[in-house]
Amino acid sequence: MQKMMGYMRKAITDYQMLQDGDRVAVGVSGGKDSVVLLTGLCRLRRFIGIDYQVVAVTLDPMFGGVPADYSAIETLCGELEAPFVLKRTDIGPVVFDIRKEPNPCSLCARMRRGALHDAAKEYGCNKIALGHHYDDAVETFLLNLFHEGRLGCFSPVSYLSRKDLTMIRPMIYAPERDVASAARRCQLPIVKSQCPADTFTQRQWAKDYLNELEKTHPGLKKRLFGAMVRGHISGW
Repeated sequence: MQKMMGYMRKAITDYQMLQDGDRVAVGVSGGKDSVVLLTGLCRLRRFIGIDYQVVAVTLDPMFGGVPADYSAIETLCGELEAPFVLKRTDIGPVVFDIRKEPNPCSLCARMRRGALHDAAKEYGCNKIALGHHYDDAVETFLLNLFHEGRLGCFSPVSYLSRKDLTMIRPMIYAPERDVASAARRCQLPIVKSQCPADTFTQRQWAKDYLNELEKTHPGLKKRLFGAMVRGHISGW
């Protein structure tokens, strides 16, 4: 976790993600990325020199109409001294049962974002932290290029004027392998996704494609990430 906190501290400093008095809603899906983010942000409070609070917000999509068990996440939040908020939603039934979306990820993501923004405001947060990492950034860049013909990615810091919330991504410098290693070494609780489309998405295709290219062009992801930063793509 020390290595992860180093990545996070650098990102927070480089992009001025946090200030004294911030109350940060961490979107915790239960996957490795969000659980490592939550743990890292909570532990960083002890020595980063910024006075901020952390609230863990979990949105249960209720896939198949069945509630997921997040009790292990709640226990972790108790250990980290972070309030835990669990919101049961109808996102899963709407996307898969009512709308029967052939490409469900876009609608699901929009609904989750809206619910997370509302929860953050409800619990007095002014910032939202998401667990997107280094590999996610490169994959998003590739997807935007291939599917939309544009050079773009999510931003490390984004201000949402309609909600008066700031979105931050403290793990942008962290490779996925290091995120996975931190989760494993710290024996963090992981809640497996019950999404019917899990591993069958365009993002999974981008991940697999980049991993194949990396075999024949070692360092490709690092060069793409560097190009994004040097080109100030989407505010990088």
